[in-house]
Amino acid sequence: MIDYAFVFSGFAVSDIDAARAFYRDTLGLTVTDESMGHLSIELPAGGFVLVYPKDDHVAASYTMLNLEVNDIDAAVDELTGRGVTFERYAGMPHDDRGIIRGIAADQGPDIAWFTDPSGNIISVLQNAG
Repeated sequence: MIDYAFVFSGFAVSDIDAARAFYRDTLGLTVTDESMGHLSIELPAGGFVLVYPKDDHVAASYTMLNLEVNDIDAAVDELTGRGVTFERYAGMPHDDRGIIRGIAADQGPDIAWFTDPSGNIISVLQNAG
């Protein structure tokens, strides 16, 4: 059995300064400058995500980071007020805020997606109970 000392995740961005400002100022997360131009985003329940610059960055077509909240309506309203634009995906039943109401339909969490300045997809979601 491998004795892992620590496990963390990471993703790339095209502009580390824009990422720092977005994750710290717009999302309100704790962001620390690390060596080699990397950032560490502290996760609210513990751990961190490493963010690193990549000149030829291409955003993934899937969700890179999920932010679980207690009140999705309040979170979406606050993020919208901070300049975040929520994505609308074709064929998905969004409300006027961009939220898909999965809990009401008993099909998963209420969820809304947006992107960071590098195009990385992020979700804000609220689980039932």
